[in-house]
Amino acid sequence: MTLASPAPSVGQEGAWEQAPSMRNARAAHAVVSVGDAIFALAGTGEGGNPVLEVERFDGSRWVAESSLPGKGLNAPAAAVLNGRIYLIGGFNTSTNTPTDRVEVYDPVAKSWSEAAPLPEPRGGHAAVVLNSKIHVIGGGNSQRTLEFHSAYDPANNTWIDLAQLPRSEGSPAATVLDGKIYAIGGRSGSSDFGDVYIYDPATDKWDSGPSISPRGTAGAVVYCGAIYVFGGESQAEQTSLNLVEWLDVASRVWNTANPMPTARNFARAVLFQDSVYVVGGSPTAGSSHSSEGSAVVERFRADCPQRVFHKSKCSHFEHSADAGEIDHGLA
Repeated sequence: MTLASPAPSVGQEGAWEQAPSMRNARAAHAVVSVGDAIFALAGTGEGGNPVLEVERFDGSRWVAESSLPGKGLNAPAAAVLNGRIYLIGGFNTSTNTPTDRVEVYDPVAKSWSEAAPLPEPRGGHAAVVLNSKIHVIGGGNSQRTLEFHSAYDPANNTWIDLAQLPRSEGSPAATVLDGKIYAIGGRSGSSDFGDVYIYDPATDKWDSGPSISPRGTAGAVVYCGAIYVFGGESQAEQTSLNLVEWLDVASRVWNTANPMPTARNFARAVLFQDSVYVVGGSPTAGSSHSSEGSAVVERFRADCPQRVFHKSKCSHFEHSADAGEIDHGLA
């Protein structure tokens, strides 16, 4: 599905309300929406311990859905393709080493399987779905931050390498609009980035977009015909952020929306029904990817025409997924 960007509507500054809390506190986790539910997977919770329980939210309450394979992951990425959840890479919580494993969860069968591994182990990368393929960008390993860009084709269970990011970066936010990937912000070492890079699959090239205030570990979704970015962390200011900004793609201008009630890094934003949910994250800055998470969930709703929402909803379900983040090594 290829969508045109509708003009932003009045009231895109939005309003917030408290949503039911998760069963488990989480940071450096992954969140996706699959049709009629939100899923929260992996990450670290109380005391920085791994969270193995997979949770499902139906709009009214969170329930235990499954258990994560292995001994735990932090800073993975997740994407939804053909009704299945792909949990991609991350750092093994028990060893703090990056993995190339790709675990696949089927919400109907409630079962796990494995897909072809990543070309390189990594954590803190972002994943989005475009043209029926999962694109993974950025992240880091035990030695450095990465500029890699790989795409997974479920038809033949293989990965291919595509045009690399203009520079290496961990903890970018990412989403898809109008058939292009937007990589937003990120960091490497103690440096935060505000650059926005736009990938065109037709040319296999990245171009520069309008910059945003520097941050890493933010969340991004397409909503009300615009790109919204939520929270994250400023290493320069040593603070978790409650900042919300949205991009008017036509004018290439970032605008501020009402801030999140609870500042969080590793902010996981996902579109569900008629709202954006920001799920979990850590209120403590500089606490690494094994940080003690929170169970807080907050719901953001903007005043956009119904026709715009339906298009954004369709775009999110088919073409986007939540970004994984990193705070490891040089990333």
